[in-house]
Amino acid sequence: MTREAGAATRVAAKASALSGAGAGAASAVLGAGVGELVAALVAPSSSPFSVVGGVLIDLAPPWAKDAAISLFGTADKLALLVGIALVLLVAAAGVGILELRRPWFGAALFAVLGAVVAVLAMTRAGATGLAWLPSLAAGLVAATVVRLLTQLARRTTDASSPASTAAGTGDAPGDDDPSRRRFLVWAGAATAAGVIAAIAGTALQAGSRTVTAVRRALRLPAPAVAAPPVPADAQLDLTGMTPVVTPNASFYRIDTALVVPQVDPSDWSLRIHGLVENEVEIGWDELLALPLEESWTTLACVSNPVGGDLIGNAKWLGYPIRLLLERARPTSDADMVLSRSIDGFTASTPLEVLQEESRAAILALGMNDEPLPAEHGFPVRMVVPGLYGYVSATKWVTELEVTRFDKATAYWTTRGWSAKGPIKLQSRIDLPRRGQGLSAGDTTIAGVAWQQHVGIAKVEVQVDGGPWREATLASAISDDTWVQWSIPWTAERGSHAIRCRATNVKGERQTETDAWPAPDGATGWQQLNVEVA
Repeated sequence: MTREAGAATRVAAKASALSGAGAGAASAVLGAGVGELVAALVAPSSSPFSVVGGVLIDLAPPWAKDAAISLFGTADKLALLVGIALVLLVAAAGVGILELRRPWFGAALFAVLGAVVAVLAMTRAGATGLAWLPSLAAGLVAATVVRLLTQLARRTTDASSPASTAAGTGDAPGDDDPSRRRFLVWAGAATAAGVIAAIAGTALQAGSRTVTAVRRALRLPAPAVAAPPVPADAQLDLTGMTPVVTPNASFYRIDTALVVPQVDPSDWSLRIHGLVENEVEIGWDELLALPLEESWTTLACVSNPVGGDLIGNAKWLGYPIRLLLERARPTSDADMVLSRSIDGFTASTPLEVLQEESRAAILALGMNDEPLPAEHGFPVRMVVPGLYGYVSATKWVTELEVTRFDKATAYWTTRGWSAKGPIKLQSRIDLPRRGQGLSAGDTTIAGVAWQQHVGIAKVEVQVDGGPWREATLASAISDDTWVQWSIPWTAERGSHAIRCRATNVKGERQTETDAWPAPDGATGWQQLNVEVA
């Protein structure tokens, strides 16, 4: 073989690989788009991406969950979907190359992958009879298209091969011959069609959800017991300070649902069963007719690091869970309530906590004077002051099983997290903000502190290892909410380290010991390093 022929062969091989990769990627995009569109039509919660993502979330070890939340915060689900898409494209490129070199092998892989995900879809909580269809359709479409595109790519490769070029029957490998243009047009069309199908599927789901219309039209009844008004001095008048009441749109969201469940209130019911003398089932209309109560509660995620923002405060409207448990009459040996969401999530809550008359543990249907947003559990969720959300704040709740800790485990406890999850005493510095440019002179250090259902007695601040100074507390809405604090500071030029610590109403001081969120919540004193110009 001449040097020129060898070079031409290598160029042709490279062109072949690129064509195969392009064929595989375009096929995967079209297949995924079709899968999303079919899901929107027949099984919204069973789109291929949501099924694969849900399985990955279920299989992820605690450290992976912590890492995802630490890196991406409330955008962890978006990051997961983007990651799945990137891995799919890379894998699909390999499948395309395989199909180009070994006909039918790549197509078979796409079809098998679609079938596997279809089977997984049928095992997911809340799966409907057609849950298998979106993924199977995606796999078959991808398999068919990769066959067609690789056939076009093969003709392109043949036309630009050294033998063809030498015989004068083809163009040089880099020339814009008709076969190459035809392949690029069809691959581009498949990709564009896949993107359009995915967008259409997303729009169709959003536009066809009657639950959205039902929620918007819903008018919540006036509470039988109203929450106390927010004290006038509960919110510090400081620019950039965290609002004492978190707007619904800004409230953190951490859960395991990649696709937000759409539950029609008319179809919703809650069943209380297990170690009870009397099973209870309550529907939406009955819940709405009960004497509802308002309460202020700050919720926090167990994954919240020291100084983190996975926490929010809202006014909730709902019905006390203890009154429903009174109807059910738990047996004397019961000590836990296993709550279940419509999407299969479970949480373990100590029975005695839910039975406390002094604790506003409720089935909530309202949040900040409006029906629960869909992403926060519409139509009904649990709100329990004093416990981390992973053991108490079940969204889209449909079942309360009265049981025992030694007989049942919940979603996160099976993954190594603590079973009971009481909130730990914490404080956070909000001002000055990280990266904020400060000028020398008088300024204010401020933040929030919390230990729900216990309350905060004082907060202290230390600058550069100096003496601890007591901050001024704003008025707390209640012991179930966080409280703001502030202290004046004369900032001098240079680098400074600011730390804070809280003491609760029992006289217990926030521990200095640093601990990761797993298995039962982070601890330690936040330190903020600032530069003063």
